[in-house]
Amino acid sequence: MTRSDWGDWLVRDVEETDPEGVSIWYLGCNGFILKGTGGTTIYIDPYVGLGDPPRTVRMIPVPFDPDDVEEADAVLVTHEHTDHVHGPSQAPILANTGATLYAPDDSVAVAREEEAWTDEWAVTDDQLTEVTEGDTIEVGEFTIHVEQASDPDATHPVSYVFEHEAGTFFHGGDTKPCEEFERIGDEYAIDLAALAFGTVGQILDKRTREPKRTRWYNDENQLIECAAALECERLLPSHWDMWKGLTADPTALHHHAQSFEYPQRLEIVEIGDRTDL
Repeated sequence: MTRSDWGDWLVRDVEETDPEGVSIWYLGCNGFILKGTGGTTIYIDPYVGLGDPPRTVRMIPVPFDPDDVEEADAVLVTHEHTDHVHGPSQAPILANTGATLYAPDDSVAVAREEEAWTDEWAVTDDQLTEVTEGDTIEVGEFTIHVEQASDPDATHPVSYVFEHEAGTFFHGGDTKPCEEFERIGDEYAIDLAALAFGTVGQILDKRTREPKRTRWYNDENQLIECAAALECERLLPSHWDMWKGLTADPTALHHHAQSFEYPQRLEIVEIGDRTDL
């Protein structure tokens, strides 16, 4: 695990911010921090690892050191892949703050069994909580609904809908278009949706280490298909910045979105940027 390229300014910025509604910081990859007006702070899929070079090569800075995090109420994980559930990135946050990890079963199994968080860090077993589709979690001022996701590369992916008096945020993890999204779009008034976007590239096969044509994230048309089904006001493309060979240009999405009613606006952010509900 490397040290942060940015020191501790990002986590200190989060701690010192008093949002009028909900502030959302993009951590690169598919990581986010949500902070509400009452101070509730939630990390989603935070990852500060370096990947597995030369197979997966990190293309962006490491924006914070998890040991510097002093305020967090929960860490949410969408699925079991390393860049979404990762002990060195997340266990120190739980150890420092007493926050609870909420994750689907296969992701909790990574924490409990494969990475032994309770042995390697000062994390207790009751901080690791399984969730599944249909569950509702109350964390401070946020009501969080666990919803469906469609990621054929994951064993049990979920998405999350965060409801707050200031608005509603959807985090899809690495989901691609999903039959349930029209229902989700009808059920919730989604103000902002974060969805994974990237290109198809040649990535070394995990077993053979030979180059293999790889699609891990939505292309332009799939991303707009998701956003249109969710009827989100604003679309925030994520994950496009992370892995060498799979990076993409999110500004190209303007052309793909312009003839659709939703999304009504693209929210293009870079690592470390903040947006608000």
